[in-house]
Amino acid sequence: MALTELTALSPLDGRYAGKVEALRPIFSEFGLMHRRVQVEVEWLLALANSPGIVELPPFTAAQTKALRALATDFSVADGERVKAIEATTNHDVKAVEYFIKERMAADAGLASAREFVHFACTSEDINNLSYALMLRDARSEVLLPQLDAVIGCLRGLAHANADVAMLSRTHGQTASPTTLGKEVANVVARLARQRAQFAAVEIQGKINGAVGNFNAHTIAYPEVDWQEFSRQFVRSLGLDHNAYTTQIDPHDGVAEYCDVVRRANTILVDLARDIWGYISLGYFGQTVKAGEVGSSTMPHKVNPIDFENAEGNFGVASALLGHFAEKLPISRWQRDLTDSTVLRALGVAFGHTLVALASLQKGLGKLTVHSERIAADLDASWEVLAEAVQTVMRRHGLPEPYEQLKALTRGHGITRESIREFIGGLELPEDAKRRLMELTPAGYTGLAETLAKKI
Repeated sequence: MALTELTALSPLDGRYAGKVEALRPIFSEFGLMHRRVQVEVEWLLALANSPGIVELPPFTAAQTKALRALATDFSVADGERVKAIEATTNHDVKAVEYFIKERMAADAGLASAREFVHFACTSEDINNLSYALMLRDARSEVLLPQLDAVIGCLRGLAHANADVAMLSRTHGQTASPTTLGKEVANVVARLARQRAQFAAVEIQGKINGAVGNFNAHTIAYPEVDWQEFSRQFVRSLGLDHNAYTTQIDPHDGVAEYCDVVRRANTILVDLARDIWGYISLGYFGQTVKAGEVGSSTMPHKVNPIDFENAEGNFGVASALLGHFAEKLPISRWQRDLTDSTVLRALGVAFGHTLVALASLQKGLGKLTVHSERIAADLDASWEVLAEAVQTVMRRHGLPEPYEQLKALTRGHGITRESIREFIGGLELPEDAKRRLMELTPAGYTGLAETLAKKI
């Protein structure tokens, strides 16, 4: 069976292929090869520019441009050539090394420098830096912009509905009123915190040889300060340097990266479920698209599918991200290979995250606020003013205020008239009594509007 979007095993390459297009150049095998070539070429150029490595003189400007073009112009055809070489070597990083040497052999000015390609490197020197570049690019080019788009959408929703009084529900029961905007603002604040932590995660890399000690480096060139050379090289790639490793970078930074994305995903699952519930209550409606079907048998339905899709994909992504964070920092002794196959699945987790973010944003864009339904629900819940009344009673020293309101409200239907009758019988200062008599559930929202507008 030919591989198409219809026959793809993974929905990321099938049904959702269009939604994850931005990640394909980053997390595909092509993307990994591309960055391996980049790291190999930049390492070669760094060696050539080191005064201590006299056997490899600096390249000319034209030669430098030609070498860098191997990475900047890396094509699918180049990737296929690497795969063809790998069919013989049965080693993917070695295949990249041979690909670069093959291209250099065609240039008389570069041919003599071929044996300095991959000089003193273990495969993991190249791999860890390549994956680090992938994570860096995914964060800056795809994940942060998409997260920012969702945050921006939510912030707009919070501001637009800052004053829309709404019944709270704690433990599923009626509770002190809030505003719709304030509830959305809570999510914005949570996401903004995770966004800042995500942007601040150090993406580390190392290049220090077979077991992290510069063994081959120092035996060949003992006079070179390899620790400083390594630090400068890693930082030149825009990464943070990790000086202490075994054969592999311990992946602590990858774990931190995955953990913070998982935390953001968890917050958005919480949001998706709450909105789903509010749609069920009638607080939100959804814009109907012509020709769209909600149910295969019930014509009246407009299902909250975007929020359900988002919740499901966030769940798949977070399960994988959790595994990455728990597994990748663990490696037997100086190296085992279990991280290799796991790292190849990074794109799957971020692909499902991207699908979820797109679905959530689509769903948010279809919401309409049913303010009349929200107001009616609130106006039918005068018992929520019990907190206000008993708190004012406490201030003015009235006996057993909590117990009195408990007796009045618990298990009884409370109306505007019954609670005002109760207030009228209290021995309170006139200004305090007047404020309580004028209070309505919709007016008892504290600083919710102010908080929503400040986010």
